[in-house]
Amino acid sequence: MERWYGAEQVPSAPGGSVVAVGNFDGVHRGHRVLLDEVVRVARERGLRSLAVTFDPHPLHVLHPDRAPALLTGLDERLELLGGTGLDGVVVLPFTRALAARTPREWVAEDLVRDLGARVLVVGHDVRFGAGNAGDLAVLRELASELGVDVVVLDDAVSAGRRWSSSWVRELLAAGDARGAADVLGRPHRVVGEVVHGDHRGRELGYPTANLSAGAEGLVPADGVYAGWLTALDGGAPGGGVRPGDRRPAAVSIGTNPTFDGLERRVEAFVLDVPDGSPLDLYGVRVRVELVERLRETLRFDGVEALCAQMARDVDRAREVLDAAAPVPGR
Repeated sequence: MERWYGAEQVPSAPGGSVVAVGNFDGVHRGHRVLLDEVVRVARERGLRSLAVTFDPHPLHVLHPDRAPALLTGLDERLELLGGTGLDGVVVLPFTRALAARTPREWVAEDLVRDLGARVLVVGHDVRFGAGNAGDLAVLRELASELGVDVVVLDDAVSAGRRWSSSWVRELLAAGDARGAADVLGRPHRVVGEVVHGDHRGRELGYPTANLSAGAEGLVPADGVYAGWLTALDGGAPGGGVRPGDRRPAAVSIGTNPTFDGLERRVEAFVLDVPDGSPLDLYGVRVRVELVERLRETLRFDGVEALCAQMARDVDRAREVLDAAAPVPGR
């Protein structure tokens, strides 16, 4: 899949493109339905399949006070989009000038002229242009005038509710990692660089990989989770980790109340390291996938009680991960 940062980078394509536009935060199952249709129509008509997304999220520019915590950073979003079969993704810098484009300018110039759009794939609730003045009726009128086809898809639903990024956020806020994975079609991800912490886990026999405070991806409710840790780049020579290595893990999210911690952290203890020695992950960018929350964060009376619970958490995490069925998109 090609990646272009700005419409000026996009080369013309014979025949033109089938295009879908959205934030695609999380690239959840609803997004996949839309993008699958883009790919299907493009292949059927011999056209290029494109998704257009924005960076930063429009609300971060227009209404920062209402901007949502993002499920995925841009790099993860593009990687997930790359698994859909699209020919390319166009990342448009979202600015107030772009937001001020009229519905006609957006369709006629930004999509048809600049990207060669010949088919637009949208949902019934499509809105576009300054002040979201454009809706489906406006789009159909403009498309007819410009010789563009419009494909309208029904909402993708589960249990009577529309799949959406906001639903995933609600589930993660409640610690429901399994529910979030059902909407996403994969475990939720948090990505960051491994940094030094208090080294308390190592002292207790459970050395953890602590993610940097600037980790990307919405951090869910505090608790202990079963999950997976994947190295996205290599560590120190002899550190026992290679890019792409994916290991089962027990993941703790919270402030470590037993030790009166104040900083909220994501830290992962990698299970079943082959030679039994801790991995050297410092400075490595890792992806942590969260499969199931095992319990809430608790305050223990002492180290002995904490270690006993940690041993139970590790056993339970191993059981959950051993039983987990393959997840789409993994």
